[in-house]
Amino acid sequence: MSKKTNKKEDSIVDVQQVYSKTEKIVDEHKNTILIAAGILVVLFVGYFAVTRFYLDPKSQEGMDLIWKAEYWFEIDSLDKALYGDESYYGFEYIASEYSTTNAGSLAAYYAGVINLQQGEFERAIAYLKAADLEDNVAGAMAKGAIGDAYVELGNYKEALSYFEKAISHSDNSLSSPMFLKKAALIYEDLGDFKNALKNYQLIKDKYPTSPEANNVESYIARVGG
Repeated sequence: MSKKTNKKEDSIVDVQQVYSKTEKIVDEHKNTILIAAGILVVLFVGYFAVTRFYLDPKSQEGMDLIWKAEYWFEIDSLDKALYGDESYYGFEYIASEYSTTNAGSLAAYYAGVINLQQGEFERAIAYLKAADLEDNVAGAMAKGAIGDAYVELGNYKEALSYFEKAISHSDNSLSSPMFLKKAALIYEDLGDFKNALKNYQLIKDKYPTSPEANNVESYIARVGG
């Protein structure tokens, strides 16, 4: 019985010692801890203030401006869509002035696509990399478009990297089979028939109703499947 009592007492002493050491550390570093806590509070308040009073209105302002440029894009008036006119801003201005907002990311995506179509591949890559789009399809399309630009520049290694990023960004029946096929074609060009076959087989098995699946059997046969 006395042994149990001693163990219990020893345990209490140990805990008290731990608390004593902790209190000593807190006392010794009280100013540092208070300063760190104060910094966290300031950061939190600052983040809230920036988001609530700057970013949210700025994002809404950008979305209110972008509609005209989108209209020009839809009717294939690409220069106006990119640069705007005397009355409305284009994607280039919105991407620059609203870069921290969703509108800015969307404008950067459009600007990248237009530059890609106009053969300005380096500019297209810069804009598309600035397009931080989380949407499943749009995000994948932006990464895949970067891959297209690298193909045009003859940089197949980077092109393949971005096609793979587009594939992993989301699993959907629109962009996934498209970039699986583009990646497979590059694998073929690089002599990597194993990975090319893997991609073609994925198209056949997972996306049988996609346009890319229509003649995928011939591609499978071509790489020895």
